[in-house]
Amino acid sequence: MAASLLISLTLLSFLSLSSSLPSNTIIDASEILSDSGFASMALTLDLVSQTLTQRTPSLTIFAPADDAFKRSGQPALSLLRYHFCPLTLPLETLKSLPSGTKIPTLLPGRTLTVTHSSSTSEISLNNVKISRRFPIFDDGSLIVFGVPEFFDPNFQAPGPGNSPRFGPRCKSLPSKAAAMGFPGASWFKEASRDLRSNGYSSMASFLDLQLLGFNKDPTTMTVFAPNDMAMANRPTDQAQDPSIFLRHVVPCKLLWSDLINFTDGTVLPTYSDGFTITITRSGSTLMINGIPVTVSNLHYSDSVVVHGLNELLTGQATTSGSG
Repeated sequence: MAASLLISLTLLSFLSLSSSLPSNTIIDASEILSDSGFASMALTLDLVSQTLTQRTPSLTIFAPADDAFKRSGQPALSLLRYHFCPLTLPLETLKSLPSGTKIPTLLPGRTLTVTHSSSTSEISLNNVKISRRFPIFDDGSLIVFGVPEFFDPNFQAPGPGNSPRFGPRCKSLPSKAAAMGFPGASWFKEASRDLRSNGYSSMASFLDLQLLGFNKDPTTMTVFAPNDMAMANRPTDQAQDPSIFLRHVVPCKLLWSDLINFTDGTVLPTYSDGFTITITRSGSTLMINGIPVTVSNLHYSDSVVVHGLNELLTGQATTSGSG
């Protein structure tokens, strides 16, 4: 990250010695923006191009949608500068940048922050998703991407001291999640088979019982599976309690590479209403609710990831949706 930022700043130091973008490039980009439903930004680019593109031989523009202009009105020149990066950033380059990377802008002292994970197909800066999976315009010297709203120049990326309430890829479930039903069964058979063959047969059986009869479309999930010994030692009064299973399932797919990149204190929702999972570390060991993850990626597919535990998850029962 530091190296990429140093390279960016080095490139910026040469801008004053460089030529400007050709005027026909700006005209072409403006026309395509207008034809693509970004009429407000097209008009704005025509008006500010001489001011913002002088001595800038390459540029990436993040163009807010027309709705953003309607909500905010005509932005100040300083805010527009925050949407102009004096580097060409092709789609693949943006995808490859690790979360937290700072991207220089034409607004002095302000950078954009990469907020997407390398394991996702989405691209986001300052928690604003790029609207399309391809540039609106790209001629090698000027690249234009669409964004649904203006970037906030005062954005601060979450850190260990201000991590989000829920993990960035897992949203809080509705309070009636259990009543909504659990996803379908047939597509989970491979995960169940892998659980049985690796000493998690009790959890696999419980999983089959919970899924039986549901025919909803597949969704993504992560299962933190206690092994057979942990399940055998659970209290008698909890033997048939469905929340035992539901509290071990998170409604999004999290590979081991995703888990280890979460900051300590990141909270994940589960299918058990009001029960959450908190990620911490003890040395090099990843802990969830104080219990170490003993087997990573026990099973993974397009929809499901399973990690193994030696104990049942307890604690972290909260009021659903609380901060």
